Amino acid sequence: MRGPIVKANTTNHTGTIVSPEIPLTGFVRAKQIHQFFGIGLSTWWLWVKEGKAPPGIRLGSRTTVWRAEDVRALLDELSREA
Repeated sequence: MRGPIVKANTTNHTGTIVSPEIPLTGFVRAKQIHQFFGIGLSTWWLWVKEGKAPPGIRLGSRTTVWRAEDVRALLDELSREA
């Protein structure tokens, strides 16, 4: 069963509006996450390195994921600070 989804509209490189999704549970990749914070992919990785974002879970040599719950918690935390 799939739970409710949080959406944030963004524009891709061609100017088309897209709606990435963060599920309530499960795993998400950096390419899905960074758009919700309004930052670039390299900034997301910098946040992880600096400890501002939660550490990822390595699934392979080139695959890292984050728990959706951790990403949502960070979004909530940053929205309260704003």
